Amino acid sequence: MDQYIIRGGATLHGEVEISGAKNAAVAIIPAALLVKGVCRIENIPQISDTDTLLTILTQLGARVSYLSKSTIEIDCTDTRYQDAPYDLMRKIRASYYLIGSMLGRFGSAKTTMPGGCNFGVRPIDQHIKGMRALGAEISVKNGFVYADAIDGRLHGARVYLDKVSVGATMNIMIAAVLAEGRTIIENAAREPHIVDLANFLNSMGADVRGAGTDTIKINGVEELHGGTYTIIPDQIEAGTYMVAAAATGGEVLIKNIIPKHMEGISAKLRETGTVIEEFEEALLVKGPTSLRRINLKTMPYPGFPTDMQPQFGVLLCLANGTSVITEGIYDNRFKYVNELRKMGAEIQVDGRVAVIDGGRRLTGAPVHACDLRAGAAMVIAGMVASGVTEIDDIHFIERGYERFVEKLNALGADIQVHYDEEESASARAFSIS
Repeated sequence: MDQYIIRGGATLHGEVEISGAKNAAVAIIPAALLVKGVCRIENIPQISDTDTLLTILTQLGARVSYLSKSTIEIDCTDTRYQDAPYDLMRKIRASYYLIGSMLGRFGSAKTTMPGGCNFGVRPIDQHIKGMRALGAEISVKNGFVYADAIDGRLHGARVYLDKVSVGATMNIMIAAVLAEGRTIIENAAREPHIVDLANFLNSMGADVRGAGTDTIKINGVEELHGGTYTIIPDQIEAGTYMVAAAATGGEVLIKNIIPKHMEGISAKLRETGTVIEEFEEALLVKGPTSLRRINLKTMPYPGFPTDMQPQFGVLLCLANGTSVITEGIYDNRFKYVNELRKMGAEIQVDGRVAVIDGGRRLTGAPVHACDLRAGAAMVIAGMVASGVTEIDDIHFIERGYERFVEKLNALGADIQVHYDEEESASARAFSIS
């Protein structure tokens, strides 16, 4: 089994460059299917999720060229409708964006239910509601989603989301770009990657307005043209390094970020006593000698992001006093708690609330990466623990962090990677062709 082997006790120092935003890239790549022309996309993160999506587009007939490790060209001019590959689709959550892009481009779609991390029920009812409002017939059978535009083309409509959903907001945006007439999404999510998707679509000729607010208006256009677009930096990757610096008592300059996107994370870190200095495109994070307890609740943007909750869970194990984390987004995002308990953490979970008795020393142990962000949290725990920590199921981590071990080791961590010899190298490598 693939593993990270971590020798604890390191204090992180130095500089780290943040990669392109995973949550933006995994929507922008499927959205490129709408474009008849060459999309040049810069700052693509080198992670397995983007690699899988690019492979899916290739199998649908797209031409994908790598100009560098982080710059690609996608030409979907000659793509034709066909079923998306099941074995690849089921691996990632973002496969559901192909419902919107295939409906918009071809008037039909057949995809799998979303895969990826399993940390709670993540229904796609709001996605389906939006597509039906745009004039699609949709059914879910045997793990597949079947969708067909009733008139061969989608039509603009008013869609009110029953709850704030990032995925549904982005999927409906993608589907509506080529629909006839105007679409209005109300109670829309406001995350930075939603704005990034809108900016990408607009740079290719779409007419999307209001992204970043709770009402998004899309005026359908006849077609999209090629162009060049640069993906924003990854808010969650940056936040993970911020917590790693604070937890290890280090000092790390985090570069290539948008500080405004980090405000919710920065505010909570400052409450723990962490010092953060803000620059135009960077943050300097200085870990305190003694961490203070805090309470936090995850909420939709601009609130505290659920994707940073596990990393803070580790940090608060080190803080003096009792901290309380309330998970406001997902039902079952505390699976990592059992792994932390193996390392000596004292945490009680009741539903969506975790109570952490902090100030205890963690000790290295064999643990699992339960999902992407929980896996990153276990890496932080391994770095602050005494002794050796072995982390299994690291494929979850590599879904969303570019060169994670390389970047951490450059800051002073001691992490080795052990890949199972039977694993295919091509399944792990982000190859350039």
